[in-house]
Amino acid sequence: MIETLFGSITAVGFASGHRFVVGHWESSPIGPFTDVMWAGPEGWRILVASPTAAEFVTSVYPFEEVRSWEVGVETNVRQAIVRAGDLSLCYSLSRWAILFPPRPRWITATAENWISRRLLGVQTYGMSPTGAAEWYRTRSLRWVTSASASFNGTDLGPTSQVDRPLGFGFTDPPRRPSQVKLRVDLRI
Repeated sequence: MIETLFGSITAVGFASGHRFVVGHWESSPIGPFTDVMWAGPEGWRILVASPTAAEFVTSVYPFEEVRSWEVGVETNVRQAIVRAGDLSLCYSLSRWAILFPPRPRWITATAENWISRRLLGVQTYGMSPTGAAEWYRTRSLRWVTSASASFNGTDLGPTSQVDRPLGFGFTDPPRRPSQVKLRVDLRI
């Protein structure tokens, strides 16, 4: 059975070694939700999400820790503020976006996967650690132009590249902080 999510994934790193992937899902099998996948400097993987979203996400990806916090998001066309518990993350996006036309899963799994690996170092098709097949069907790409984050009132430093593997799924985001709007198809 194929399950589909529509939304965006934003990835950003900080000089302190903290790296974040924010999934903001307008539509999913469990309804709209936002989750934060967080890799600390030592590689510890944390999921921050509501209990319902955490149950869904952990059925696809493993984490060393799950923090069942409600995730609040304020967004406009170019900015977002994400708050969950003692975590705050803000980012701004480039004015322009690279747009991609709709395409079938077989293109995403073959030609697009090959091109994405060569150009951005990412995969668009693969198997999650729990055995779910995934197709990341990107509709647009924008760069993160600035970002800030704090935890427990401590600033996590200036924005940096996402320079080490995150280990959340079958692929990592581009090294350059970015946001993709996409359709994700999952066969669980």
